[in-house]
Amino acid sequence: MRLVFDCRYVRIDHHDGISRFTAALVGEIGRRHPVTMLISDHRQLAKLPALPWELVSSPTSPREPWVARQVRKLKPDVVFSPMQTMGSWGRNYGLVLTLHDLIYYENRTPPRDLPAFVRGLWRLYHLAWWPQRILLNRADAVVTVSETSAGLIRKHHLTKRPLSVVHNAADALGTPDLPRRRPAGKRLVYMGSFMSYKGVDTLVRAVATLPDHELHLMSRISDEERGRLTRLAPEARLVFHDGATDAEYADVLASATALVTASKAEGFGIPLVEAMRLGTPVVVTDIPIFREIGGDAAVYFPADDAPAAARAIASLDEPGEWERRSEASAELAARFTWSESAEKLLALLLEVGGASGRAAHARR
Repeated sequence: MRLVFDCRYVRIDHHDGISRFTAALVGEIGRRHPVTMLISDHRQLAKLPALPWELVSSPTSPREPWVARQVRKLKPDVVFSPMQTMGSWGRNYGLVLTLHDLIYYENRTPPRDLPAFVRGLWRLYHLAWWPQRILLNRADAVVTVSETSAGLIRKHHLTKRPLSVVHNAADALGTPDLPRRRPAGKRLVYMGSFMSYKGVDTLVRAVATLPDHELHLMSRISDEERGRLTRLAPEARLVFHDGATDAEYADVLASATALVTASKAEGFGIPLVEAMRLGTPVVVTDIPIFREIGGDAAVYFPADDAPAAARAIASLDEPGEWERRSEASAELAARFTWSESAEKLLALLLEVGGASGRAAHARR
């Protein structure tokens, strides 16, 4: 059976969530079954495993609705895309699409790195549910990355197709000696973008009231945003890394008091799993997806509540509290592995590919 994996969303500079999801899963599946990758830029190969590949048009190209005309030349039995927007008109193969989350229905500001015309379409797309339903129902099956997202998809009746949860996971950032010892300093880590729904302002205001803590902001940041956050709370001890390698990120995270995030919505939360695997506690907003990942190990606070965030962070200073949260975090994080997710996804792809092949044979 020929499997084709859409890798056109892999970033050429550094992984974001969807890029990492793609690269990790195609690598794991490639160890279990022959797979061909679709790319749209040769530079993507630097972030992908050494597997067979084919070059097709970009997912942001006006040709995207008809990309199946290019893909069907490869004679696939089934194609998997880590997004829901892959064109499907004219396909003659099985298709599995992914919907990670419904964040942009509440927060309609699109990612800044998209072309202007795509950003405009993005806003229009998220004004109603019906465009999403049309896309998803053109697939044979739909994947999402968490039970939280699956619940929302069912709540809004976004697809009639079979829905499966293939959990996100996290790359190994090291093998810590467990149980961990409480770090000497009071370093907090934030990994994520600076879009408004991420709640970074809340974290900065919280740290401003904790003079013995410093907040390390790991992601790339514009000069404008750096200045704004600095002015927001001048007394906050902020350390801007403006991007970090995996090794640098692992070093900071492994010596941190906690990973913190004040996001109002997520489809998963890879940084939580990355921290928890290292035995670093997480202090996060009390939203369903973080409950799904963090369980009883995480410390929670209400969104947009900087004083509550500060109290949650300070609670780790209580005797034995940091150590208890650290141990529980490492245990819970073991639930999320790329290996297990790849096994589940591969089984689904083989099922869809087999059904598609039988249907094609019946038509002959």
